[in-house]
Amino acid sequence: MYLSSWLSHLCGALSRPIGRTTQPLWISLSRNLVLSSQRKIPEFSSFVARTNTCGELRSSHLGQEVTLCGWIQYRRQNIFIVLRDCHGLVQVVIPQDESAASVKKILCEAPLESVVRISGAVISRPPGQENPKMPTGEIEIKVKTAELLNSCKKLPFEIKDFVKKTEALRLQYRYLDLRSTQMQYNLRLRSQMVMKMREYLCNLHGFVDVETPTLFKRTPGGAKEFLVPCRKPGKFYSLPQSPQQFKQLLMVGGLDRYFQVARCYRDEGSRPDRQPEFTQIDIEMSFVDQTGIQNLIEGLLQYSWPSDRDPVEIPFPSMTFAEALATYGTDKPDARFGMKIIDVSDVFRNTKSEFLQDALSKPQGTVKAICVRKGAKYLKRKDIESIRKCATDHFNQEVLPVFLKANSNWNLPVAKFIVEEHRLELTRMMEIQEEDLVLLTAGEHEKACFLLGKLRLQCADLLEGRGVALRDPTRFSFLWVVDFPLFLPKEGNPRELESAHHPFTAPHPSDSHLLYTAPEKVRSQHYDLVLNGSEIGGGSIRIHDAELQRYILSTLLKV
Repeated sequence: MYLSSWLSHLCGALSRPIGRTTQPLWISLSRNLVLSSQRKIPEFSSFVARTNTCGELRSSHLGQEVTLCGWIQYRRQNIFIVLRDCHGLVQVVIPQDESAASVKKILCEAPLESVVRISGAVISRPPGQENPKMPTGEIEIKVKTAELLNSCKKLPFEIKDFVKKTEALRLQYRYLDLRSTQMQYNLRLRSQMVMKMREYLCNLHGFVDVETPTLFKRTPGGAKEFLVPCRKPGKFYSLPQSPQQFKQLLMVGGLDRYFQVARCYRDEGSRPDRQPEFTQIDIEMSFVDQTGIQNLIEGLLQYSWPSDRDPVEIPFPSMTFAEALATYGTDKPDARFGMKIIDVSDVFRNTKSEFLQDALSKPQGTVKAICVRKGAKYLKRKDIESIRKCATDHFNQEVLPVFLKANSNWNLPVAKFIVEEHRLELTRMMEIQEEDLVLLTAGEHEKACFLLGKLRLQCADLLEGRGVALRDPTRFSFLWVVDFPLFLPKEGNPRELESAHHPFTAPHPSDSHLLYTAPEKVRSQHYDLVLNGSEIGGGSIRIHDAELQRYILSTLLKV
């Protein structure tokens, strides 16, 4: 599946025996790592010039003298300020007496978002002035001293969650956007999940975290790579797409359980769903099968899943590539909503429509349909025309909208061939309701499925734009897609084959005999993990038979 040099010296020193030690020190180190996960809540104020964070103070701290550092979030009538740090908010009382005039001057004149350090006592808020919406709403700080650490100039936007900012403005002022609650949460959540993943892999299952080089030579195949020039004229390094070759070296070298939080680089600027650089949890194992890998990944996600979310239920459902294509029109289906593809070829065997009859007369010819719930109610004529234009422009195929009411078909030429008998049979097969819309297409099986899969997502976007709830953003629908084809027809020369993923993917054990008679029908041991319609992981079992590898490369792929 997919700290600096002194750290290496430190680890090297720890691995050396000292005196009469009878066991390697790395065993003691691993025990300490296990114990570290059982320690108390982290000390967020250790080693710094504060005693507490703004978000941690409660009524149990009453009477304590504290020192806080943070940003001025609000100021009210020069009586209160709300101080913010990355852990929360706390209300600070500005002293009004003459003896504290210097403190008042600092806190009243400092612009919002200025950084200050204050010291004072934790006191209860007056009765009736508690704020139940704030975790620190029962207390406030009575200031004794204040220091302006950094004065803030006028900002391009306020650092408040309810203030709307454009994406371009957020990126331009990234250092300000990072102060938002959501960005702080995202970064800390990622850190916590990665730490839990390390704990699961290293402490519980004996994996070894190995850092691999970033500057390497070009890897044939796959995505385009970024090049890094060096001092030798005409010579370049290549940034790795993934640590593929390095982890194979580790397996051959006997390190049978490897992982890495790996940085990967791919020059795929033409693909809107890809990034030039990204991080992946890279895993490799020896002596394992596909089921073992899937069980490992499910356990990893369940163990590292955030505690404030509903727990992950395992095992994840599994679907073959053929099933995913036939049902959802894609190899990465979003299973949170229906609108599944239905084969309605039998309904139109005797139709008079040349469009449908011509498709059914060809090999692999079929008629497919999806039912868009409440589509007749929410989709407008311009939406239907946009859907039909998308089908024509991108797939060179016709799409026919069919309504339960015969007079709703907007006089399309082919609509007259959808007789009452067809409507009744479609209604029965697809459980169509009065306000539903059926999108019908005909053609070769794979092409028709890909088209309806695209239109399924387009219709979901349109319906959600009209206020129809389809895809629950709080639901995480994991799904394994397995049994991908091992080979695909080569683009530009369909009579030749190319690897669907890479030439080292092992064939499905049940299909090995087909390699010599019908290689285009062979399934692979490749697997993808899909979440809410996005591929978030994938891998494959490698070929371990040298003769088989030579046959695939030389005879089938003609490499």
